Amino acid sequence: MGTSGERDEENHGKYSPRQGEEAPASRCFRCCDPGSPVYQAIPMPQINITILKGEKGDRGDRGLQGKYGKTGSVGARGHVGPKGQKGSMGAPGDRCKNHYAAFSVGRKKPLHSNDYYQTVIFDTEFVNLYGHFNMFTGKFYCYVPGIYFFSLNVHTWNQKETYLHIMKNGEEVVILYAQVSDRSIMQSQSLMLELRDQDEVWVRLFKGERENAIFSDEFDTYITFSGYLVKHAAEP
Repeated sequence: MGTSGERDEENHGKYSPRQGEEAPASRCFRCCDPGSPVYQAIPMPQINITILKGEKGDRGDRGLQGKYGKTGSVGARGHVGPKGQKGSMGAPGDRCKNHYAAFSVGRKKPLHSNDYYQTVIFDTEFVNLYGHFNMFTGKFYCYVPGIYFFSLNVHTWNQKETYLHIMKNGEEVVILYAQVSDRSIMQSQSLMLELRDQDEVWVRLFKGERENAIFSDEFDTYITFSGYLVKHAAEP
């Protein structure tokens, strides 16, 4: 027993024209049954992956330091802050120490040269602060280092040469000199010296290669030697 499909195919193939019609050259016929009915696709649900938060990962390595940015402009000056509290009193300082040194001495006796150098010894003391000038040795001893001023005044002798030096630690520093003359005069010399502790300053008469002398008498003081501290070494 054939199927319905086979009968349909036989019927389609046995087409016969009606009376008076010509058979057509060709004609299309449906050769198959319609397929399975088309069903509408069911939409798939959409999942928002942004709401699916996982566990926190490990901390990454520190990146390289970036370049310094440009210097910004100077900001406006702020308001003056409140006045601070008064501080506590500091510890008392050391007592201010004053430094002094001065002397002025004279000689009332004349002095003549001999075969040796002679230190001029003074017999009159005008000022001798703290005894820094030794009247027995005729020398000033520095106990306060600094800058000193010294002056020497003598009276020359008629027809004799006057030849002396101001000495420092055995060295000739400056000379006081007067040539032979028929008239005696007052002659002077002065200078400033930088002295250290224990330095010595004195006056020396030159030895007797030529007749050399300084004049004075017991009534008047013709020969004087003075010195004083101008600036202490520790002062700025």
